[in-house]
Amino acid sequence: MAEITYKNKINRIRTFALSLVFIGFIIMYVGLLFKDIQWLMLVFMILGTLSVVFSSVVYFWIGLLSTRAVQIICPSCEKPTKMLGRVDACMHCRQPLTMDKDLEGKEFDESYNKKKRR
Repeated sequence: MAEITYKNKINRIRTFALSLVFIGFIIMYVGLLFKDIQWLMLVFMILGTLSVVFSSVVYFWIGLLSTRAVQIICPSCEKPTKMLGRVDACMHCRQPLTMDKDLEGKEFDESYNKKKRR
């Protein structure tokens, strides 16, 4: 049976933002391959820069979300972690967590965070 690994929402968004930085640098390096075609190099440089700028926006946004997240102690690893939504996973041990009494004992499903599911 395949084991399902859950990931914390904050860590997922931070990973996405970090990947945008690297993708932006790769796009800019590809632009350097087109030094002879200046307009094409400029397009790649602008796209790479936009990717890095968008990454900064995502980092700023997740920082704001992180300050409003509920900080709890994970019952499994006993380390402090932050929760976004009704269900989330521990940042350290990936233990499924919920603070909603109605969801205790139920199968972990991230769709519980969607408004339509409520």
